[in-house]
Order: sequence, then structure tokens, then C-alpha cells
Amino acid sequence: MAADDDETLVGEPSDGLQVELFHPDTERKPGDTNVQIAGVDVHPRVFPIACAVIALFIGLTLLFESSSAKIFGAGQTIISAGGGWFYILAINVFIVTILYFALSKYGDIRLGGVEADKEFSDFSWMAMLFSAGMGIGLMFFSVAEPISHFGSVPPFFEGVESGTAAAGTAGMAMTYFHWGIHPWAIYALVGLGLAFFSFNRGLPLTFRSVFWPLLGERIYGWPGDLIDILSVIATLFGLSTSLGIGAQQVNAGLTVLSGEYLSATVPQATWIQVALIAGITAIATLSVAAGLDGGVRRLSELNLYLMLTFLVVILAVGPTLYLLRGFVSSIGAYVGVLPELAFWTQTAGGDTWQSGWTIFYWGWWISWSPFVGMFIARISKGRTVREFVLSVLFLPSLFSFFWMSTFGGAALFVELETAGTLVAAVNENVATAMFELFSFYPLTALMSILGVVLVITFFVTSSDSGSLVIDHLTSGGKHDVPVAQRIFWSVIEGAIAAVLLIGGGLGALQTAAITAGLPFAFVLLLMCYTVYLGLNREHEIMASDEFAEWIERIDAQGDFVVERDDASTDIRDDSDSVPTDD
Repeated sequence: MAADDDETLVGEPSDGLQVELFHPDTERKPGDTNVQIAGVDVHPRVFPIACAVIALFIGLTLLFESSSAKIFGAGQTIISAGGGWFYILAINVFIVTILYFALSKYGDIRLGGVEADKEFSDFSWMAMLFSAGMGIGLMFFSVAEPISHFGSVPPFFEGVESGTAAAGTAGMAMTYFHWGIHPWAIYALVGLGLAFFSFNRGLPLTFRSVFWPLLGERIYGWPGDLIDILSVIATLFGLSTSLGIGAQQVNAGLTVLSGEYLSATVPQATWIQVALIAGITAIATLSVAAGLDGGVRRLSELNLYLMLTFLVVILAVGPTLYLLRGFVSSIGAYVGVLPELAFWTQTAGGDTWQSGWTIFYWGWWISWSPFVGMFIARISKGRTVREFVLSVLFLPSLFSFFWMSTFGGAALFVELETAGTLVAAVNENVATAMFELFSFYPLTALMSILGVVLVITFFVTSSDSGSLVIDHLTSGGKHDVPVAQRIFWSVIEGAIAAVLLIGGGLGALQTAAITAGLPFAFVLLLMCYTVYLGLNREHEIMASDEFAEWIERIDAQGDFVVERDDASTDIRDDSDSVPTDD
């Protein structure tokens, strides 16, 4: 904010320094135009417009339920055929950009300021990172995807015969491709941009803030509103895809367990899955009400412990050496094909193999990126750009590789010994793949129960983390909002997931992810440039003589008492400000 030249600032050194030198000169504050009515605190345009779009989608899907599946299927084909190449090119741009930020001079910039402390321990940070990133997907596809590629080899691996050991290696390499560096590069880009402009620039923790270098105070007008509305829609449909997939897998697990140990078998049916969504969403609202530290952090840590237990059990009862050798060889196969595979596009139009797999995944990850990116931004204060990017990019990828190779490798081992067993199960119902695998190993009941519990806890953490994120977006970036708002968004996420299942099952979920991700990919491409502008400006200030002198004065004084003079105001970060049209 503007101040007189003789103003004296007293406070924490890092906070005062960051505000004086780096924060833009604006009087606006998060949520300063919000509407407080009936116990809610919401942005006057983002909240109602997002709600209207969601209500319209739910209404039309239920109204035309009989033809929804065909519509969703046609939509996926059209978007994949016309925009698949764009998805593939865009994500490679994200990878190059984020690696440049980490490995260049910008890598030493600290999120939150020069002396910012880490808010969470490394263990808690990684636990929340895993739980938010792709937990339900790891459970759903860890067996289904490698086995599917084993039975029907992706066209990229031309000449590899299905049902062979080579097909297994190709299937694992493709699985690594879908679950490794590419998705986490998207999350790293979004998380870095949001964390930087929120913690280092003092702007609201919403997507509009990332565009301050281009828009200045116009981020608080209709351009910023449009960006945040797109973020809300993408987040909701990305989350709902995961919640719908999770409900299908919980249903499959309960069917297996009830058929084995109860007199009545729980059927696999849409109404069961809708009921599961309702029940688990109710549990998620309790976690949402507990907040980030009390609910999300503890559940995320529980998830990580359960995942590690699950891995140890399958390694112990499965073909341990085969799985470990497969993990190493699959990494080699993945690295070997990655340069070509990253840019491979299936030239035939329409409903191709790539549209059902790679394009679906890229759309899903992009639609998830506002949620995951904002969540990891919220928990990453105090980490350098280099630490943040390299950790987010590679550590979860390696864990995903090991998880996929353990469960997928155990399934491939069974399939190579008993041809056609799991391939047939996957072709019949993807959701049952993991539970079918357990029947071939000891401790079947224990692993099935662990699987169901883990999917449920992932469901809960995804729902409550997503609710916190959407609340930020629809409340103008405020951190402290009424609990009722978070509960509202948790319920809405479950409702959309249920509607998608009613309207078309897995195909509808895939179409929703791809459709929501496409327009948001353009936002992320523009974000590459705005984050560069922000980091470059920060580096210029940190490299200046005035900055060095200021640090010397702070070190010499101990207490933070700094007189503001012409030199300090000259290096404020006002260069990005542009006049507002509001």
C-alpha cells in the first residue's frame, strides 16, 4: 500500500521485507467485495455463475438420461479427434517450462520470501501431496491398465505380440507414461504459479492472481472472474471423475467380499454406487469441517501408512524378486521410449486407442490441476522453487512407478502363468481388476478389505481437499470462510459424480474430464509466461544493490525497524501494475 516517505515499518523481518519490496501496490484484499448473506461469504459473480453452470449440467443430464451416454460418447470422440494433438503438445511445453524454472537462476527463489519457514514437515507434505494427487486413480488403474495393455498392445509398440513378456514390458512403460512425469509436471506448474503469486506477491490464492503481470488490478474484474469460473468448473469435473471411479471400485470390492463371506452378494449397480457416493460424501463433510490441519493432514498421513502397508503385503505374498526386477526394467523401457512416446499422436481420426487412454488422462490431469495445484501451493510455503519443482515432479512419479509395477507386475505374473484369466476380468469390468488379482494370492480377504478402506480414505481426502480449494476460488481467495460453504461444495462434488454415473458410467466420467480440461489447457499455457514474468521480476529485485543493502541493515539491527526512503520505493514491485478498468 502507499505510504509516506518517512514511514517506519516494525514487524517480522521476512514479512516486512517481502511486503515492502515484492508486493504490488494495490489496496485490494482477498474477498473484499464478497457478499455475506445467510451465513455464507462468497464472491458476488464467481459463486453464482459457477453454481448456475453446474445446475444446468445436472438438470440436462437427468432430463435426457436415456440419451446421455450417446451424447457423452460422441463428445469424447469429437474432442479427442480435434484436440488430442493440442493436449499432447501442451503438456510437453509444461514439462520444459517447469524444468527451466527449477534448473535456472530462478530455482533459488523461496516461496513466501527470503526467510519463509516451512509450514509442514517433509513427511506431512509428501503425504498430502500423494493423497491429493492421484490416490483413487492409482487404486483403480494399477492392475487394470497394465493388464489391458498386455491383452491389447498399444499401437505405439508396433510389432509387439499381445500376451507375451514383451507385451507386459510395453504395457508397464505405457502405464508409467500416463502416471509419471507428465501429470506431475502439470501439477508442479500450477502449484508453483499459485504459491508464488500468493505467498511472494500477497495476492489472493486463486487463479486470477497468476495473471497479475498481464492484467494488474484487472484481475479483480471480469477477466479474473472468468479465469476463476473456469477453474471451478474444471476442478469440479476432474474431482467428480475420480469420485465416480472410486465409487465403482468400492462397489466392486464389496461385491467380492460379500460374495465370499456373506449370505447375500452386494450387486454391482449404479444405484449402489450412488448410495456409496452419498455415504462417503457424508464422511468427507466431517473431515472438511475439521479443516486442513485437523482433517486433511491426518487423513492424508493415514492414507500414506495404509499405502505402504498395502505395498509391503503384496510384495511379501507375491513374486517379490519378479516384482523388483520388473520395476527396474520397466523404468529402463519407459526412459528408452519416452522421447518419442511423449510426442506420439495417433493419426487416424475418431475414436482411437489414444483417445480412450492418453487423451483421457491428459484431460483428466489438466482438469485436476486447479485442485491439486492449489492444494500443494497451499501447503508448500517456505520451499525453494528448485526444491518444490524437483520434489513434485520426481518423488511422486517414482512412487507411482513402484506402486504400478508392484500391483501391475503381480497381475502380469498371474497372467503369464494362467493366460486369459485377468484379461477377461478387465474386459468385463475394469473396477474389479484389483480384487480379481487378490484371489490368486494368500491373504485375499485382508488385501480386499485394505483395498476398500484405502479407496474410501482416498475418496474422503480428495473430496475434502477439493472442497477447500473450490472454497478459495468462490470466496475471492479468502482462507477463513464459514464451514457450511466447504460442506456445500463437498455435497456438490458428490452430486456431480452421481449424475455422471447415472448419465453414462465410466464413459461419461471420461468425457467430463476431457471436456473440462481442454479450455483450461489454454489458461495453463498462458500461465507459463506469467509465472516467468513473476519469477524474473523477483530475481531482478533480489540481485539489486538495494536488496543487498536492505538485508545488511536487517542483519545489523536485529529488530526490524526500517525507514522507507526513495531507494526502497524505487524497487517496489509496481512495474507490473496497470490501470484498472473497474
